[in-house]
Amino acid sequence: MHDVPTDSFLTASHDPSTPAGRLRRLVEVGIALNSELSLEALLQRLIETAVELTGARYGALGVIDRLGTGLEQFITVGVDAETQAAIGNLPRGRGILGVLIRDRQALRLSDLGQDPRSVGFPPGHPPMGSFLGVPIMLRGAAFGNLYLTEKAEGVDFSEEDEEIVRLLAAQAAVAIENARLYESSRLWSRQLESLNEVSEALVSEAELSHLLELASSRLRELLDARVVLIELPTADGLDLTVEAASGENAEQLLGLKLVQQRSKAGRTLIRLRPERIDSLIDDPEVDQSAPRVVEATAGLYVPLIIRGRAAGVVVVYDKRGPDPRFSDADMRLAQAFANRAALALELSERVGREAVRALLQGQELERTRVARELHDETGQALTSILLGLKAIEAEIGEEPVALIRELVGSALGNVRRLTVELRPPVLDDFGLEPALERLTSVVAESSGLDVQLNVAARLVELPAEYETALYRIVQESLTNVVKHAEAQSVSIVVAGTPTTARVVIEDDGVGFDTTNIREGALGLAGMRERVLLLGGRFEVHSAPGSGTTLVVELPV
Repeated sequence: MHDVPTDSFLTASHDPSTPAGRLRRLVEVGIALNSELSLEALLQRLIETAVELTGARYGALGVIDRLGTGLEQFITVGVDAETQAAIGNLPRGRGILGVLIRDRQALRLSDLGQDPRSVGFPPGHPPMGSFLGVPIMLRGAAFGNLYLTEKAEGVDFSEEDEEIVRLLAAQAAVAIENARLYESSRLWSRQLESLNEVSEALVSEAELSHLLELASSRLRELLDARVVLIELPTADGLDLTVEAASGENAEQLLGLKLVQQRSKAGRTLIRLRPERIDSLIDDPEVDQSAPRVVEATAGLYVPLIIRGRAAGVVVVYDKRGPDPRFSDADMRLAQAFANRAALALELSERVGREAVRALLQGQELERTRVARELHDETGQALTSILLGLKAIEAEIGEEPVALIRELVGSALGNVRRLTVELRPPVLDDFGLEPALERLTSVVAESSGLDVQLNVAARLVELPAEYETALYRIVQESLTNVVKHAEAQSVSIVVAGTPTTARVVIEDDGVGFDTTNIREGALGLAGMRERVLLLGGRFEVHSAPGSGTTLVVELPV
């Protein structure tokens, strides 16, 4: 007697058209949703289940964007590919869809098209009457909305349908959070692994150009961005130059110069603070030259910080996909990457500085060796010849040996001049001031220049490396004045404080355009390298017809 009712109950409990069957199905779906770790698959399964439980013909799930004002993703059920193509672009959250986004309340309608808040359907859209919309809430924030239309047999959605979908949405909220956490942890694990790989690769790359190229391409891969630029300040500190570019139109951006004071990258350099921009066109600080080349709409600006100073800026344009904006997670990843890139950049700078220092030290040692050999061997040999000529003069007369004496005297003068140019012994024996006095007197005598040297009486005692650098800079400057300046006079002032040494060299020559001159042509690059190696400041001021002023300041 009890078999029939029992069998009927079991059959009903599996039938989704009955209340018991729907509840059982809801429990099963809840378990299944919580076991689904792919967010995309979970959302698809969620809307399919909602359609099944309510008997709707069409269903959709709209994911709300970060601003909470529109839809960034729209997943549909019941609309075939041909119909979707006829409809065109997916909805962005206006009309009735926008009502749910704003109000975050369930909504049931008998006829969707008749509601005054509806904006109608685009051409090719299938007719839809009955409507049920339920928000999916995650910790008080709306993740998205479930939309169901066209209930079977042309009836309206019921309160029971609404309650079932509410329960489904509540279960889905937990499952979505789990899936998000899982995907975030997996993504961060992959990103951390990639960051470690990048760190190893960057540290092993000593050449600056290769390092920057590697850093830009790897960061673009990590962020899935369209374009990544690395901009470094120019030597004068006024501009930024794109030294590395990866992505779309990268070749057009490489070498691009931006004025620091008129660009977002320059302000990032000054502020030492990263910034995320959702709309580049609306930010008045953004120099639009680079974004225009790549047609970018969103960006990240992250400084490369080395020991408290900004050595450059990483600029990232547009996330790939339907939404080009970057997230907070993207910003954190870019900062983590920039920290590693800055360490690699510092290491590269150190290697470069040490290589230059070793080269300069080697040059000075070789100069010293050759200068001493010229002085001690060649110079003494020529002096001995001059003394020997006196004995010959006493026997055969002065006239036969006059030419020989002149040639030997000239060679001895050249040897002494070369000795001073290579490495004057007075610099090692007595210091910078006597060495400069000797240098300026030789230059004035040989060139006819009026050379004025003024060395402060209280100039702080400098390390040998600093004295060598200042001597070489004065020496190279005087050579430039003699060869190129067409000057009548030159002034050299050496002064200092307890913490700095300063040299100012001024001439009244023809001057030059500092924006068009190749630094190597005047030895400026070598002088600048010496100064920067010691952490100093190097400036050249000149213009055609107004002479040249060179300023060097070294921290002691």
